[in-house]
Amino acid sequence: MNNENQQLVNLVGIKKVFYTDDVETHALNDINLSINKGEYLSITGPSGCGKSTLLSLLGLLDTSTSGAYQLAGHDAASLDRDERARIRNKEIGFVFQAFNLISDMSVAENVELPLTYREDISKEKRKEMVSQALEKVDMLHRANHFPSQLSGGQQQRVAVARAISGNPSIILADEPTGNLDSKNAQSVMTLLDQLHEQGATICMVTHDPKSAARAERTIEVFDGKIVADRTTEKAPLIAV
Repeated sequence: MNNENQQLVNLVGIKKVFYTDDVETHALNDINLSINKGEYLSITGPSGCGKSTLLSLLGLLDTSTSGAYQLAGHDAASLDRDERARIRNKEIGFVFQAFNLISDMSVAENVELPLTYREDISKEKRKEMVSQALEKVDMLHRANHFPSQLSGGQQQRVAVARAISGNPSIILADEPTGNLDSKNAQSVMTLLDQLHEQGATICMVTHDPKSAARAERTIEVFDGKIVADRTTEKAPLIAV
């Protein structure tokens, strides 16, 4: 891809401190990280190292204690709560370990939900975007089903469809295969591979070396610091 010079994410000197009673917990310390459009990045490290905190900051779900963060040209520090929510909804697609689908909403309604907060998208356009997203993850035939009628792998495919339905600038995946068996995990990772091949920018937190190997670049976090940033030999695309 010819996106090397299109910087999408830039973190400079990011620190995150949690305060509880008289205790300070330094979750992140002096994080410097840039992500270009079209990159596929994995963030690895032991439990408690700060990788999920880093993903929360990237996703505008939390704010840093200090440092600067720019996302798609937006200065995160200057955004108020409403602006953060609006930019998060437009620029970021989330894929969570626990799927986070709403049980009493159909597959199509789950995928459409983030789009309903977008004033720039008509109802007719929303329906079209939902169909396109479900088709990309091969779940259009399940549009009227409910999450309880789906396997874990199918639910995660729906979660991916929800993440990409609004054409976000970046997909943030937090342990996307953590609740899946090996077969469904392989299927979801192959889906992410395919989305990347189509131009998606993906940043994934994972503790699984096999999942991390799917990315083209790996960031290793330890004790709240980036201790390695390396290009990886991407695993081959496997059809399922």
